[in-house]
Amino acid sequence: MAFNLKGRSLLSLKEETPEEIRFLLDISHQVKKDRRAGVAHQRFLGKTLALIFEKRSTRTRCAFETAFGEEGGYPVFLSVDDIQLGAKESIEDTARVLGRMFDAIQFRGFKQETVDALARWSGVPVYNGLTDLYHPTQVLADLMTVEEAFGRLAGIRFVYAGDGRNNMANSLMIGCAKMGLHYVIAAPKSLWPARELVKECQVWAKASGGSIAITDQMKDAVKGAEIIYTDVWASMGEESKAKERIKLLTPYQVNAKALAATGRPDTVFLHCLPAVKGQEVTADVLDGPQSRAWDEAENRKHTIKAVMLATI
Repeated sequence: MAFNLKGRSLLSLKEETPEEIRFLLDISHQVKKDRRAGVAHQRFLGKTLALIFEKRSTRTRCAFETAFGEEGGYPVFLSVDDIQLGAKESIEDTARVLGRMFDAIQFRGFKQETVDALARWSGVPVYNGLTDLYHPTQVLADLMTVEEAFGRLAGIRFVYAGDGRNNMANSLMIGCAKMGLHYVIAAPKSLWPARELVKECQVWAKASGGSIAITDQMKDAVKGAEIIYTDVWASMGEESKAKERIKLLTPYQVNAKALAATGRPDTVFLHCLPAVKGQEVTADVLDGPQSRAWDEAENRKHTIKAVMLATI
């Protein structure tokens, strides 16, 4: 079934229904198939995309630029050193200007309020390429990778180990809850997610047949898991907390012992990257046969292209 998402922004995945997420994933699988077959389109010919970056990026920037350019569009990279975003000009005024010059805007930075304001005032689709609270384009790639590995989403036991209140833990909880996965956070109690978000996600999980669980016991969490996922222990902007996080999160490292504790030979390891090998994950796991992290990285491009095709 097709959905009309033209003009819609992607800010957190809270606004998208399970059916709309399914629609985006279906497009993602098709554009990947086309790319592998060498089928080229020019569906963004004459279109422009503003790419605003407060934070550095490898996968997000490359995915947006190549996905848009392959379709004949013109992406424009804008760092905060290049424009007046929130400096001499309000975010609202910058949004008004960009919305008159571009067909869509991507924002990667710190505050969720910034990307929300861009969406409110620009009049064009705005995509959250990462904020301190959410990373929705990454979660679409994660869900696509799970489908490639297991052929389904519903009923999958998906364990996130590490900092349970960062943007990835938050966004994965939203995505898994809406799509019927059994989502488990394994984290020390001091790094559990906000209670309000957990309650919100539990409502979606109940409707989809999924579930949400949070524990500080790594061994219990990973038992029976099809997916084990982790992220860096100190997110961008939190580098000063690195030593403290290493001490706190070492019991939640994803290593060969953690994979074996699932009791499943087919458990898949995922990581949004970049990874700090030897901290949140050992090199033998990230580079090993159970890792799909590189498929996951590639799928950023296909899912981002799908989002832009559906909304532009």
